[in-house]
Amino acid sequence: MPEIRPVSDLRNHFTSLAETVHKYDEPMFLTKNGVGDMVVMSMECYEKQMAQLELYSKLAEAISEIENGAKGEDAEKFIKGLMDD
Repeated sequence: MPEIRPVSDLRNHFTSLAETVHKYDEPMFLTKNGVGDMVVMSMECYEKQMAQLELYSKLAEAISEIENGAKGEDAEKFIKGLMDD
């Protein structure tokens, strides 16, 4: 369940907010006047999110290449070749 707090907690309860984002390793949503305003997360969570986005981007690129007629390699042969090196 996402953690939602007022943006004023950045100033008034920063330590508690920081402990929470590190403990649960998930983004925390901050509101201003009851409306979503920003997201706070730990560096570890951010790095995981960025790695996941990069992976999705590479997968989308590969799918696009295949749809446009690119020829791929047999996965078993490719993996075997990696192990032979």
